[in-house]
Amino acid sequence: MENSNKHWHPLYTKPRQEFKAEQQIALLGIEYYLPTVTRLKQWSDRKKKVTEPLFNGYIFVYGEEKDRLYALQQNAIVRSLTFNGKPAYVQNWEIENLKKMLAEKREVTIKNTLIAGTKVRVVDGPFKDVEGIVSYTPNNERELAVVIDLLKRSVVVYLPPECVVKKID
Repeated sequence: MENSNKHWHPLYTKPRQEFKAEQQIALLGIEYYLPTVTRLKQWSDRKKKVTEPLFNGYIFVYGEEKDRLYALQQNAIVRSLTFNGKPAYVQNWEIENLKKMLAEKREVTIKNTLIAGTKVRVVDGPFKDVEGIVSYTPNNERELAVVIDLLKRSVVVYLPPECVVKKID
């Protein structure tokens, strides 16, 4: 039977220190998961297979609150993800599905999970505090549409990568 006090806690790592975080957490004896992919990288003079984290800047630890707190004390860990001010956790089935998908060794890509039609507020970047609806162009660039219902018109702007958006419920 699964221990209900144990969860998969997503933790932020320092930039490009996911593997160092993995080593530090392993030394603590805490269960962890660092999803990785192997890609063929092209340099000007050679090609090489490189294993890299699937999610840059993230590692998952499985344990109770004390395990999360021990992991947070490691040098390569920056902080824990939170949701409404409380430590966030990922469902066990989500981690299991991720492990199954990566076990197939197929090409994977990460997509922004904000789906077209999602109401958002820009929380950082040049459009800070603007609210609107996300849409995508055929070449998959993010757009933000500010809708003026009364006029049945939308003002659309392309969101630069530095814009961080937050879903509005």
